[in-house]
Amino acid sequence: MYAYIVGKVDSFGDGFLVVEAAGVGYFINASNYTVAKFGRAGETVKVYTYLSVREDDMSLYGFYSQEEKRMFLRLIGVSGVGPKMAIGILSAADVSTLATSIVSGDIKSLSKVKGIGKKTAERIVVELKENIGEDSLGFFSMDTPSGGRESDSMSEEALEVLTTLGVSRTEAFSLVAAARKDAKNVNELVMAVLQRLDK
Repeated sequence: MYAYIVGKVDSFGDGFLVVEAAGVGYFINASNYTVAKFGRAGETVKVYTYLSVREDDMSLYGFYSQEEKRMFLRLIGVSGVGPKMAIGILSAADVSTLATSIVSGDIKSLSKVKGIGKKTAERIVVELKENIGEDSLGFFSMDTPSGGRESDSMSEEALEVLTTLGVSRTEAFSLVAAARKDAKNVNELVMAVLQRLDK
């Protein structure tokens, strides 16, 4: 129903924003990440949204970026993961870190999120690992340093080189995500990944 809302932040708190648009105040459930990005009263913001409709509840969820919203939609597609749990997961880790944990099968890290047990963490990994690995590049844009787009381009080029060398895209994404912070260019990034593969 709502793709996004553009308006001014009226108030905010733990897990929510109130955004006023065209005279209407929208109560928007949001991750800690999104609240931190938008949490300044009076600031005009663009919040990507998802409307959850159930028999006894209608709730609006908001996201700082389309990547965060995409991850949210994938999470709620997992059996046993509802909107509130998905927001909790997104509050515990930024999208790129979460994507890396899922693709690398890091069940231990996922299990540390409040409300998520080992079985739910395993389901998230099993159901999303390949899906996220095949469509990984958008998740690199979250929380990148000041050279954000340059970092994204470097990661993309490294992924292309690695897949050409026969590394599966899922594995390449996981390794690139882990090594990219220490690499200054594509060659360094590819070499760092190849060294990890040799271990």
